Amino acid sequence: MKFSLCMIVKNEEAVLANCLDSIADIMDEIIIVDTGSTDKTKEIAAKYTDIIYDYDWQDDFAAARNFAFSKATGDYIYSADADEVLDEDNRVKLKALKRVMMPEVEIVQMIYVTEQMNHPTENYTRDLRPKLFKRLRSFTWIEPIHETVNVNPVVFDSDIEILHRPQGDHSKRDFEVFEKLVAEQGKLSDRLLGMYMRELYKAGTEESLANAKDYFERLLENADKPEISSRVREIVAVLMKTYRLFDDVVAMLKLGLREEVTMPNAEICMELGYFFMKKEDYEEAAKWFSHAAFDTESELDIASSGSAALFALALSYRKLVKSPKVKAMPKKEYEEFSIRYLGKAEELERMARHWKPKSPDV
Repeated sequence: MKFSLCMIVKNEEAVLANCLDSIADIMDEIIIVDTGSTDKTKEIAAKYTDIIYDYDWQDDFAAARNFAFSKATGDYIYSADADEVLDEDNRVKLKALKRVMMPEVEIVQMIYVTEQMNHPTENYTRDLRPKLFKRLRSFTWIEPIHETVNVNPVVFDSDIEILHRPQGDHSKRDFEVFEKLVAEQGKLSDRLLGMYMRELYKAGTEESLANAKDYFERLLENADKPEISSRVREIVAVLMKTYRLFDDVVAMLKLGLREEVTMPNAEICMELGYFFMKKEDYEEAAKWFSHAAFDTESELDIASSGSAALFALALSYRKLVKSPKVKAMPKKEYEEFSIRYLGKAEELERMARHWKPKSPDV
């Protein structure tokens, strides 16, 4: 059983050697596709393989991966990013899998472990992802009558863990691809729309949010369409963040009052909380942060119903204690209020520090 490692890379000199050191000896061939490195990435890759291709970047990750896969000759293709590492326990598991791999298995999923909290594209510390693919697929006819070809791949969920150790924020490159797709095609698939919104909400700069604003406003104009209606609250959350950052108060509050968001998600609650925090209305801000933390579910950024909401609620309590309205209370009443709300803030901060997102079952 031969394994081909296929990677697309660009300026990965800080992490590439660690990745290849952890998997090179398990692979029968290593294929590196470089999309325009200006550092020592290709020099490092050359220490592990002589199969290195220069690829003209086309703002299309799928095209680059397809090119890499087309060069493989092994029975299975292992797809890796440069910021992934296998520790020794999981190296042993992958070697064992290679020895006992059943030929009918077409895809092997592995547990992706992202150690960096609040990563711009990840909501979970652990989730299953397809990592190993059968290069040539055989098709089988099924059903005793009205027979058809079985198009469902045989997927094996392994217990192999891949450590994902991102070294920086690649959102700028992602946003450029999203923006190009919108400009050329006018729309995104539902899957890409969800990913674009998540990345914008978690890591969007003023520039990237401004670039996306017109597109999301157009989507809201078609909120009654089935493909948009299920996404309205997420779209509203992204636009509310955009309007808040640009101080467009009227547009932001109009969004929050849309009939489709009578049951807001945690992100909308967070945006309202941030709005009232900026207005120094800490009591109102606390209400919205509390809704985010305890009464709603997140749809884009899982921390918006977890650590981010808890820290924000604690901060609003601390600022409330120092506000002129509260400090004007009679001394004894103020002391009791301060003790109670500072105590709540400390407890919330403890909860936030120990909070971890619930990962999908793996």
